[in-house]
Amino acid sequence: MEIMDNETLIDLHQRLQTLRLEHRDLDDAIIALEQQPYVDQLQLRRMKKRKLQIKDVISRLESRLIPDLNA
Repeated sequence: MEIMDNETLIDLHQRLQTLRLEHRDLDDAIIALEQQPYVDQLQLRRMKKRKLQIKDVISRLESRLIPDLNA
């Protein structure tokens, strides 16, 4: 079981907030790019890949914040 102090928890919450914002911004940018008549497919793939990477990091950080139920 991982025990975190208040500073670590605050850091995790701030990191999560930053990542969620970046994820939303990427989502908006992807939507805007897809609406253009000529879409740069390579740029679109890179943005989608980055968005998935961010989602994975968010999931890992959120799981660290969930208390261990077996404790």
